[in-house]
Amino acid sequence: MSLLLNKRVLMFVDHTYEDLELWYPKLRLEEEGATVVVAGPEEGVVYMGKNGYPCRSDAAFTDMDSNDFDALVIPGGFAPDKLRRDPRVLQLTREFQEESKPLAHICHAGWIPISAKIMEGYRCTSTPGIKDDLINAGADWVDEEVVVDRNQVSSRNPNDLPAFCREIIRLMQS
Repeated sequence: MSLLLNKRVLMFVDHTYEDLELWYPKLRLEEEGATVVVAGPEEGVVYMGKNGYPCRSDAAFTDMDSNDFDALVIPGGFAPDKLRRDPRVLQLTREFQEESKPLAHICHAGWIPISAKIMEGYRCTSTPGIKDDLINAGADWVDEEVVVDRNQVSSRNPNDLPAFCREIIRLMQS
C-alpha cells in the first residue's frame, strides 16, 4: 500500500550535504509513493555529499513553487550553512511554514529554519552543534530521537533516520 501516493516532497541539496540524511528520506518517501524533487542552486548539477555520494539535482530553487509540494525535507551536513544564505531557500522554507505543511529538518539542517526566522516557540532537536543557535532563535531544544511540534519534524543525526522518516510519513498522511 502506497501511503503517500500523489504526494510531492521538496528536498534541498548543495555540496557537502549529509549523504544518508538526503538519500534515506528520499528513498523511503518514494517507497511510500511520494514524488521527491531534489532542488539545488542549479538544475542537473551533481552535488557531492560529505562522504562522497553524488546527487544530481532535479531542479533549481529559483524554479520551485511551494504550492506544488506537500512537504519540505531538509537534509543536514554542511550544505545548510551555505543554503541558508540563499534568499529563495529561505522564502520557500517560510512558505511551507506559513502554509503549515510538513517541514522536516535533521542535524545541521536546522540552520535553514533559523535563518528563515520560523523557529520561535517551536520544540525541536538537532545535532548538539547547533543547539545554541536554535535556542537563540527562540526554539525549545531537547535531546530526543525525533520531535514533532505542529507541522515540524526534527531529528539529531543519521542514527535517528528511521524515526525521522516514520514521523514525516505520519504527518503527511494527516
